[in-house]
Amino acid sequence: MYSVVQNVAVDCSDAYGLARFWSEVTGCPLDPESGPGDPETRVMLKDGPVLYFNQVTEPKTFKNRLHLCLRPTTSREEEVERLLALGATLAADHRNPDGTGWAVLTDPEGNEFCVLRGDSDHARTPS
Repeated sequence: MYSVVQNVAVDCSDAYGLARFWSEVTGCPLDPESGPGDPETRVMLKDGPVLYFNQVTEPKTFKNRLHLCLRPTTSREEEVERLLALGATLAADHRNPDGTGWAVLTDPEGNEFCVLRGDSDHARTPS
């Protein structure tokens, strides 16, 4: 059994600002017609869901965690450092002695997301 996320909508206080953050996180472009102050914008993920950001006066955050896979050329630690530099906050690091596990971060609006071990980590971990 498996499930597929088709779209994710996030209510937030700064739709364009949060969309810019997620554009940097995912490496995917913002909607080219969006700009600062727009009440809605989106990030178009490669071969995946669309992330919609809706500006509301009282922010509501999505409760599900967004699972991000690392780029194959970076380790989990390098990816976490990159995300922290973009403005994310480390909430928890669930690391096992064998290197498996995940890190939980929050975006600037407090939404949680996970970073999983990348392919480069698999190559360094004995089977």
